[in-house]
Amino acid sequence: MTATDLHPEQGRAGDFVPSAPLLTALIQRSVTRMIRLPAVLAPTVIMPAFFVTAFTGSFDGISRVEGYPTDNIVNWVAAFAILQSCAFAGIGAASAIATDLDTRFIDRLLVSPMRRGLVLLAPLGQAAVRALIPTTIILLICVLKDASMPAGILGVAMVYLGGMSMAVVMGLLGLGVVLLVGNIRAMAVVQVISFLVLFPSTGQVPIELMEGWLATMARWNPATPVLAMTRQGFLGEISWAETWPGLLVVAGGLALFGAFARSQLHRLDG
Repeated sequence: MTATDLHPEQGRAGDFVPSAPLLTALIQRSVTRMIRLPAVLAPTVIMPAFFVTAFTGSFDGISRVEGYPTDNIVNWVAAFAILQSCAFAGIGAASAIATDLDTRFIDRLLVSPMRRGLVLLAPLGQAAVRALIPTTIILLICVLKDASMPAGILGVAMVYLGGMSMAVVMGLLGLGVVLLVGNIRAMAVVQVISFLVLFPSTGQVPIELMEGWLATMARWNPATPVLAMTRQGFLGEISWAETWPGLLVVAGGLALFGAFARSQLHRLDG
């Protein structure tokens, strides 16, 4: 028996519960649960400080190499730390669906007169909220490490855009995988994917200073234009040429992983 069998009247658009207040309530529920479980927030808070400290300490000398785009390593690696931490934020938000599967709360949502897309939109709203935490922490650390921001407030806005976009895209991927697998162990797969995508990119050094297969991987890596979009405010003025490739990758990720997540939700609902 499916949710439609229990509520055949849901086939008529007028019988759905209004989406906006319900979506707000579901996002508030997710954020409240996140606040009440400090252990869930710990990786999001600790990882930003670890990434910035580790990479700026280990790779500080590379900023003195001829051709490196900045004389302060933090200006380059900050975007990598932000995207990696926000990816974890998105994955963490998606993992809440695993808890809802275990408690059968998601079954209650699926038999209610609500639009099915809200089941996916609510954790994505939480992912965007969670992304604000590591992004803000890293920006504060960068200030302490004398990072520059020539683009001013527009550069800061681009940092938040990149971080929140990464959280939502990885959140969608996480939602699809957890709905496919059916338990929280699926999150380990998504974490590995995030590492495999972000590390062979321009996270530490520009393509011009890479050689061999690593340069090829970084050039074709979808994370590279997103990194460029996010970090441009640290290096100079904001330009459309550095922005649109990142936006294109984000849009492609939303479309691809969104279709994947919707298909898995439809399978569960059917």
